[in-house]
Amino acid sequence: MLACRYRPWRGRIKRRRANRFVNARFRALQHRNFQLFFAGQLTSLIGTWMQSTAQLWLVYKLTGSAALLGLFGFANQFPMLFLSSVGGYIGDHYNRHRGVIWTQTAFMVLAFLLAALELTHNIKVWHLIAVAFLVGVVNSFDVPIRQAFLVQMVGRDDLPNAIALNSSIFNGARVIGPAIAGYAILWFGEGWCFFLNGVSFLAVIGALLAMRISSATSRPATGSAFRNFMQGFHYAMKDMPMRSSLLLLSVLSLLGLQYSVFMPIFARDILGGGARSLGLLMSAAGVGAVFGALHFAARSNYSGLARFIAATSFTVSVGLIVFSQSRVFLLSAAVLVIVGFAATAHMAATNTIIQSRVPDELRGRVMAVYATMFMGIQPLGALLAGGVANRIGAQRTLTIFGAICLAGAIVFMARVLPRTKPGGAIGGPLGSQPQESGDEMRLNGEPPHNAS
Repeated sequence: MLACRYRPWRGRIKRRRANRFVNARFRALQHRNFQLFFAGQLTSLIGTWMQSTAQLWLVYKLTGSAALLGLFGFANQFPMLFLSSVGGYIGDHYNRHRGVIWTQTAFMVLAFLLAALELTHNIKVWHLIAVAFLVGVVNSFDVPIRQAFLVQMVGRDDLPNAIALNSSIFNGARVIGPAIAGYAILWFGEGWCFFLNGVSFLAVIGALLAMRISSATSRPATGSAFRNFMQGFHYAMKDMPMRSSLLLLSVLSLLGLQYSVFMPIFARDILGGGARSLGLLMSAAGVGAVFGALHFAARSNYSGLARFIAATSFTVSVGLIVFSQSRVFLLSAAVLVIVGFAATAHMAATNTIIQSRVPDELRGRVMAVYATMFMGIQPLGALLAGGVANRIGAQRTLTIFGAICLAGAIVFMARVLPRTKPGGAIGGPLGSQPQESGDEMRLNGEPPHNAS
C-alpha cells in the first residue's frame, strides 16, 4: 500500500526531469523568430536535399564518370572559397534579415530553372554544373549572413543552442529529402525533385517575412571586402581555440566529407543498388547527423570541447575507412549513421567555439572565415577526390582520405589536448578578446585570464 501511494510522485518527478531535458534541448525555440525560421528552413531544406540527390544521380546517370561527379562538387562549392569574404562583409555592414531573404529567393529561382530544363527534356551535364556553380555563388553570401543572423533571432545566451538546432534542421532534412528523392526519381523523374525544391523555398521566405526583427544599427563600410575578411582571419588565427578547431575542420572538410561525392558509385557499382539505395544511404548519414546535432543541443555546459572535437574527428576517420571497405548495404548504412553523428557534432562544437569568442562587430567577417575554411575547402577536395578515384577507384581513395583524417585527429590529440585545462564554460562573455599566452590558452572554450 505504501509503495502504491508513492508511485504517482515518482511519475511526476520523472515527467519533470523529462520536461527539463526537453526544455534544455530546445530552449532556442522559445523565441518566436527562431520558431518561424525553424519551421520554414526545415521545409526548404527537405527540398534542397531532394534536389542535391537528384543532381548527383542525374550527373552519374548521364556520364558514368567519377571525375565529373568531382567536378560537379567542385563547381557547387568553389565560389565559397573566394566570395564568402564578400558575404561576411555584407553581414557586418548591411541588414542581415533582408540579405537572407534575397539569398533564399535566388535559390528558389535557380531550382525552378533546373526544373524547367529537365521537364522539357533539355537538360545537359553542363547545365547541371553551371546551376551548381550559381548555387555556390548564392551560398557564399547566404552562409556567413545567415550564421551571423542567428544571434539577432535568439540573443547571445541561447546562441549555442540555436547553432545546434540549426544544424539539426539541416540534417533532419537530410534524412527525409534524399529518401523522398530516391522514390520520386523512380516514379516521376528528377525534374519534379527540382520543382518541389523551388516550391519549398516559399515556406522559408514566408517565415522570414513574418519575423519581427529589431532594427540593428548599420555600421559604415570601411575598407574593401578582402581587407575586412583578412581582419576576421587574423582575429581567428590569433586565438588558439579558434585556430586549432578551424584547421582540424578544414582537414575533415577537404578529405573526410568527400564520401558524399562517391555516394552514387557506392550505391550502384559497389553495393549493387540504384536510386533508392542512394537515397537510403544519404538518409542514413542524415539520421546520424540529426542525433549528433540534438546530442550537442542538449548540452548546457560547454567545457571540455577540445576532447569532444578530438573524439568526434577520430570517430569520423575510422568510420570512413570502414565504410570504404564495406560491400554489405546494412553495414554501410550503419557506419554512415555513426559518421553522420560524429561529423555533425564536430561541426556544431567548432561553430560554437567560434561564435562564442567573437564580438558582434566582427561576427560576419569571422563567420566568413569559418565558411571559407569549412565549405570553401570542400570543392578542392571534391576535385581531388574525383581525379584520384578515376585512377585508383572510389574505395581506395576514400580509404586514403580517411587515413589522412585519422592522422590529423591524432596530431590534434597529441599537440592540442595537453595544452587544455579542465573545467570552465565556453567563451566566457561573448566577444571577449582572444589572447595568446602559451599554456594559459584554453581550448575547452574559456578564454585565458589576462596576465595583468
